[in-house]
Amino acid sequence: MAWKTALIAQIEARIHAPASPAPGPAQWPSVTRERDQYRHVVVQGVFQHDRETMTQAVTAAGPGFWVMTPLRTDAGFTILVNRGFVPSRLRAGESRPLGLVRGEQRVTGLLRITEPRGGFLRANDPERDAWRSRDVHAIAARRGLREAAPILSTPMRHPIPAAGRGGMTVVRFPNSHLVYAITWFALALGVAVALGVAQRAQRRGDAP
Repeated sequence: MAWKTALIAQIEARIHAPASPAPGPAQWPSVTRERDQYRHVVVQGVFQHDRETMTQAVTAAGPGFWVMTPLRTDAGFTILVNRGFVPSRLRAGESRPLGLVRGEQRVTGLLRITEPRGGFLRANDPERDAWRSRDVHAIAARRGLREAAPILSTPMRHPIPAAGRGGMTVVRFPNSHLVYAITWFALALGVAVALGVAQRAQRRGDAP
């Protein structure tokens, strides 16, 4: 349990740390899930709305899609930005024109590692443009993105109106060991109570 508690503390520290520039091409080989997942980063550049990708999602707001838009950064590389959640009726870009912003944009968010292959039950199907996970490499290949980062950024608070419902990143670390310990303690306690009740009943039955 100690290691899980330490991990949670590390992630919380990354989330609340001041935003630092998103890693560039020279740093990509050294990016790892253990060290970089949920880093607070900032990127600046121009969105490429014509290369937007919609990834299926089920959230507390219901079913819909994550809006994944490439951002061509000032540094010359491209990073996918998860601009937030939209319901199915807003899947088409023209249905949310206020979100199709032009010009230089600054986005602050959390760095996320690619999610290859697909969802738990269904794989991604690039040929049909059907995406069940945020597979950065496959999406970049499908959209013809040059120098695409093997990571994506999820804005904590999206500054762009009507782009999507942002701030829905869920950081969850189930402390399984603690759950198991509590479960077994509860079971042991229940058995002890049951034995105590049975012994008292037996003593009463044996009494003259």
